[in-house]
Amino acid sequence: MNVDHSHWMRLAIEQARKGIASGQSPFGAVVVRNGSLVAGGHNEVWKRTDPTAHAEVVCIQNAAKAIASIDLAGCVMYTTTEPCPMCASAIHWSKLDAVYCGATIADAETAGFTELTLPIEEVYRIGKSKTKAIRGVLPTECAGLFAEWKAARGRAY
Repeated sequence: MNVDHSHWMRLAIEQARKGIASGQSPFGAVVVRNGSLVAGGHNEVWKRTDPTAHAEVVCIQNAAKAIASIDLAGCVMYTTTEPCPMCASAIHWSKLDAVYCGATIADAETAGFTELTLPIEEVYRIGKSKTKAIRGVLPTECAGLFAEWKAARGRAY
């Protein structure tokens, strides 16, 4: 089966843009199963007043609700930025098969975000996770979300 990873990442980018439009940080994610969209989500940290409401966590919550299960095995995630260690762990705990990443933690850092700089591959290696982390899906477009966010907010962070 030939998967169009750029299609799914563009849907994650749309989620990030929804977040930007609603005053949130520029991160978005979608969960896909068998070539169908299960759920999407964007950063809701400010909306929820919850520092754990990152796009990946919100997306996992939405996907679990959509399929009425906490077990997301058989699903994959597309996220606009490499997940932080908290999100990488949430992806592992939800049993997602893989996570496809766009921008890097370094891209987020240059935009003023203070992510922990532990690469997702290290989180999964150290933790012996079976979840696969795949980089490089529309990285330029995903990194461009940081400039869109700054322009929309008129601020650095």
